[in-house]
Amino acid sequence: MIRDIFNGLQVYSGAYSLISKLKLWKYFVIPMLLSLVVFILIFVSAYGLSDNLGEWMAGVWPWEFGSTTFTVISTFIAGIMIFFLGVFLFKHIIIALSSPFMGPVSEKIEEYYTGKPAENKINPTFSKQLIRGLRLGARNLFKELLYTLPILLLKFIPVVNIFSTALLFLVQAYYAGFGNMDYTLERHFTYRESVDFIRKNRGLAIGNGIGFMLLLLIPVVGVVLVLPLSVTSASVIAVDLLFDDDEGEHIGFEPFEIIENT
Repeated sequence: MIRDIFNGLQVYSGAYSLISKLKLWKYFVIPMLLSLVVFILIFVSAYGLSDNLGEWMAGVWPWEFGSTTFTVISTFIAGIMIFFLGVFLFKHIIIALSSPFMGPVSEKIEEYYTGKPAENKINPTFSKQLIRGLRLGARNLFKELLYTLPILLLKFIPVVNIFSTALLFLVQAYYAGFGNMDYTLERHFTYRESVDFIRKNRGLAIGNGIGFMLLLLIPVVGVVLVLPLSVTSASVIAVDLLFDDDEGEHIGFEPFEIIENT
């Protein structure tokens, strides 16, 4: 799986050039604006609510001595907590809101590498696609919370908390990659089939998600480019996996080689 993680991450190296070559930037204009707006709202919320939450947390300090210092520290911690909660929700919000715009991107990439028109074999109508997307998004959000909360508790255990941070990052990455790859899978698989397919290829999903999470660490630019680069990379990976295993037919590339040959 480690090799798959590196392969999934390596596809990012040529995502920008592929977007330009296929003239896909027009599909990303609205999603990029949405990403920026949602991120700004998260930042403003963290700044605005940190005082209230910080004062509430400071209430556990019963002494007058050091109360001001404790309040300042509590406010800072509260801001960080709200911000990371926002980042946690960011990917689910953006992936859901951008769904109508990412389908055409995935189709263009599939058509480019297969030489055939992309077909929607599962959900041909918008309503069915929307219902499926909402169902899968709710499922992923629940699952991620289910795994995240116990991992957060491990942070209170010395030494173990070092590994829990890495584990938490990988869980976040997995579900980010899951959402990105599903823009392609939704045309080929049912809800349950997509879940099973991603589970079998979790290393590639994690690799794609790691790129997604790392881009968010870049101020402003990362937030704007996170969807174009991550969705393009995920679509390349998904196309390779789908058509490599399609009735034994192999179109002759590995995920990380596709980009290099464009």
